[in-house]
Amino acid sequence: MNKDLNYYHLIHQEIASLLLYQSIFDDEIGQAFLEVLNLIDIRNQQLIDINCLKAYSQWFKNLASQGISWQDYLIGRILVDDNPFSQQVQSDQLEDLPKPLIEAVEHDLSILNTLYNLPLEAISQWVKEAANLPFSPFIGEFENKDHTFLHQQDNWETCLQELADHYRQYGTGIFAQYKALKWHNNQLVGISEADPITLTEIVGYESQKETLIKNTEILLSGYNALNVLLYGSRGSGKSSLVKGLLNEYHSQGLRLVEINKSQLSSLPMIVDQLRNIPQKFIIFVDDLSFEEDNDAFKSLKVVLEGNVTAKAKNVVVYATSNRRHLIREYFDDRPRPKDADEVHHWDTVQEKLSFSDRFGLTLTFEPANQETYLNIVHHLASQIKLEIDQDELEFKAKQWATQHNGRSGRTAKQFIDFLEGELGLIELPQV
Repeated sequence: MNKDLNYYHLIHQEIASLLLYQSIFDDEIGQAFLEVLNLIDIRNQQLIDINCLKAYSQWFKNLASQGISWQDYLIGRILVDDNPFSQQVQSDQLEDLPKPLIEAVEHDLSILNTLYNLPLEAISQWVKEAANLPFSPFIGEFENKDHTFLHQQDNWETCLQELADHYRQYGTGIFAQYKALKWHNNQLVGISEADPITLTEIVGYESQKETLIKNTEILLSGYNALNVLLYGSRGSGKSSLVKGLLNEYHSQGLRLVEINKSQLSSLPMIVDQLRNIPQKFIIFVDDLSFEEDNDAFKSLKVVLEGNVTAKAKNVVVYATSNRRHLIREYFDDRPRPKDADEVHHWDTVQEKLSFSDRFGLTLTFEPANQETYLNIVHHLASQIKLEIDQDELEFKAKQWATQHNGRSGRTAKQFIDFLEGELGLIELPQV
């Protein structure tokens, strides 16, 4: 028994000595695990013995809430950890990193490898002893679902190159955990359930799709990609096309940051946060237009045209709009002979009207005609293997467009979703 306790004390000391990977234990599972260890360690200070058992139960509950094994949890945290090593190795070769940094990583990996191999029976036994229990707490181990290179290696100190390659491909921190992000309370936060739409679902605008894909591949290759305005009718698939790019190229380092019109004044700040990150970013602004020449207009203009600060090569702006001229113009804006408050009033009007020209590419999405609309319907129906006569499908699709929102890709998707559910209800057994 004493041998077990001595082993525990060694584990606790080693965790305290982590040099780079301390933040692994910052979430609720990690904090619950440390609480278990802390309560075991101060068991002789006449704490209520039951607290140690409660801490162990909370740790198990946190694992169970995610349905994750201790091993999967630990490796998952390592693979997204944002620390000096994981940051530097994304831009520098492993052999070029300072020797002390490499040694620190090897030191931490050795400790974390020990934790990975730590049997839950041992922790249960420590809790039993610390809480003076007549029984050992419940031992329930979830199966490992992941099979990463760390799962497959006995000695993690030999995995530095594989670990470096992983960080280089997938990034670290929030950029490794999420492919889509948003700007909230002056910081980037992850979007846990990004739209799963794929490029194969989007048909009818092949030329526009091809151009946007090519521009995105230029971005991913490290060349100067262009900012893009996707202009056209409602429901033509502009937003879906941008989201489809993310799902297609996420594994190649593409990330998407979604902001709304009211947040455009923060755009220069967002770009500054992203410019030194190894991943490539699409800043996505949906339904863009301006009521007047305001701060949001000026902030976007700075990002599109640049200022004293160099343009961030890893960031582009993709914006959608139903308006070709992004800033509303009123008759009162037109110069009149009696205008005397501004010498070059017409120049100001032209500045507003030509704002869309500052995007390097403008892709136009014309309203769908009947042929395009039906092609989209057939394509979506074939993707989900909808069993229905093709003539009947077209008849219903035309009716739907007439009765609802007209012919568009969005209307086609809504129609197919409804039809799939309708046909599914018919096939359900009657009770």
